[in-house]
This record gives sequence, C-alpha cells and structure tokens, in this order.
Amino acid sequence: MIKFLDLKKINARFEKRFQEEFLSFLDSSHYVLGNQVSAFETSFSKYCRTNYCVGVSNGLDALILIFKSYLELGVLKPNDEVIVPANTYIASIIAILDVGLKPVLVDPDLGTYNISIKEIEKNITLKTKAILVVHLYGQLADMESISSISKKNNLLIIEDAAQAHGAVNINGIKAGNLGDAAAFSFYPSKNLGALGDAGAVLSNDKSLIEMIRKLRNYGGTSKYLYEVIGRNTRLDEIQAAFLNVKLKELDNDNNVRRDIAKKYLTKITNKKVKLPNYDLTENHVFYAFVVLVENREAFMNFLKKNNIQTLIHYPIPPHKQKAFSELDVNALPLTEIIHNTIVSLPISPVMTIEEIDKVIHVVNRY
Repeated sequence: MIKFLDLKKINARFEKRFQEEFLSFLDSSHYVLGNQVSAFETSFSKYCRTNYCVGVSNGLDALILIFKSYLELGVLKPNDEVIVPANTYIASIIAILDVGLKPVLVDPDLGTYNISIKEIEKNITLKTKAILVVHLYGQLADMESISSISKKNNLLIIEDAAQAHGAVNINGIKAGNLGDAAAFSFYPSKNLGALGDAGAVLSNDKSLIEMIRKLRNYGGTSKYLYEVIGRNTRLDEIQAAFLNVKLKELDNDNNVRRDIAKKYLTKITNKKVKLPNYDLTENHVFYAFVVLVENREAFMNFLKKNNIQTLIHYPIPPHKQKAFSELDVNALPLTEIIHNTIVSLPISPVMTIEEIDKVIHVVNRY
C-alpha cells in the first residue's frame, strides 16, 4: 500500500537526533519556555527572514493570538470584518469568530484555489479591516495584488501560512514575511511537522509581538504579574527541540515535493483528472498535490483497489458545516465545486521512485 503520508518513515530519518534532544531536554529540568523554545524562535524567524517569532501551542492559537493582540492594541475592534477564503480549513474561520470579529467568506480562484482578488475587492465595506490570506495547499496567494488592495483600503494582511513553510515569492520573500503577521502550524502532517501540536506567530511589528508574548502566557510580563487576560498557549519545549532538528531539512524536503509534483504534472495525462496550476517557481511547496475529479468516489475507490491511499482537503466546505450554520454567507459556487471534486494524491519527501511511478500509472489507467 502506498500511504498518503508515511509519518513514521518521515520521522525515522531524525530518530537519533530526536533521542539526543530528548535526553538533553530531560537533563535540563527546564520544561516550559526554556532554551529550546528560544532557539527555535530564533532559527525560524531567521529562516523566514522576519524580526520576530513567538512559539505557541498550535496553528489555531497562533491565529487567535494575532487577532486578539490587534484587539488589545486597539487596531481592531469587535465586529470588524475580516475577509477570508471560503475553501479554507475551519481553523481560519474559528479564529476570527473566537475573538468577536466577523468573517466574510469569499470564493477562491479556481486556477490556484487561493483567495480571488476580484472577490476581495467586491466584498470590501466600511467595516472591513483585515484580509486573512491562506496559502492553501502550500502555494502562495497573489500577495502583490493583495498588498496593493491593502494599501489602498488601509487593511491588515494576516497570513495563514499553516501549509506553506518555506514557500518563496519571485522577490525572494518567504511565507510568513508577506503581511503584517503570520500564523504557522507544525501539526505532524505539515512540511515542517512536530511530533504533536505546535505553532508560531511571525511578524516585524514589535508591539504586536510583545502583546502576543503576554497573551500566550496568561497575559503576564513576568511571574505573577499580569497586564491583560491571556491564555496558556505556549510552544512545548520538547516539540521546539524536534522542530529545530527538522528545520535544517525543510528546504531539501520541499525540493523533493516539487520534483514529485513536476513529475505528476508532466506524466499524468488522464483528461478526467484536472491537474493543479504550477509556474515551476518556489512559490509552491506542495503540502498537498490536489486534483479535481468529477466522480470523486469512483476515482478514490479505483486508487484504493490499486493500493494507493488518497485524502480530501476538505470534503465539506466551512459554510456547510453545522458549527457555522448561523454565518451570513453569500453564494459560493466555486467553493462548492472544489469541495465536491477535490482529491489529494500522495506526495512526500520519502516516496520512492517506484511509488511515484505507480501513482502516475494508476491515475492514467482510471
């Protein structure tokens, strides 16, 4: 069976270093917000070329802390509108709702699956104060156009970069450094994945980062001194140690993913399968290799019978989820087309040539 994602095989490459780091962690007796978290914050901010990084407990908390910090700083106010792509993972929308802001869901661009520039412009109102840009499946959104819209309308740009670790635009700027603030998830399946939950916030805004540091640790500036009502959303020390080990291989792993994607794009010729758009630059890190197939269930069953696992990112769009049933949303036809036809093929840095060739062969036979 070709697994959709073989996490055991991915992490086996680092096992010796993980063991060394774990023993060092035990020996340190400093288990919360210690040297490992500080080291990862420094190395990841350097990698993404931002001034600051704050390690937090997961990607959702990273987004929540960004919005909550802007509220505490008076940059945002309750019920301000945040434009967000309708085909994102639910965490993007939960974060907006959690702090009392209003998500405005808009259709994506069918070519890239990222937020549509036209739909952003169409949905800006006097209440719009921010755009939450999701670099979906690992591909950077059209940040040049979004930055232009932002400047024209005085809007914050917040990146949900949970799937885009290491993606780089044509000017050499990485995901996480393309807006006012960025949230990352290091969930185990991500291109840079921890061995549990983990996340981070990146920004060049010192005042924002200072507020986020307070909010992630109960609202305190020092022990037993609290200035705001915060949360306990700290990055775990041992996860920070593991992430520091894996960060060194991130660019290599992303290049392997791109090479697999290029091979899929060149050799999958089945007209029933719509392939993703890719301009062959480093703006895509292929967290997922997503295709559209009209009869999705039959396609997935065919691959399963041929011992190939697939996945759907994501089977039900957010506006169709019961949890968001009270959201006031406009018609979202493209979002519904995507969610009804989307399938993700296996892609990972530990796939063998034989596995890649088999996926291509089976998909072409469908």
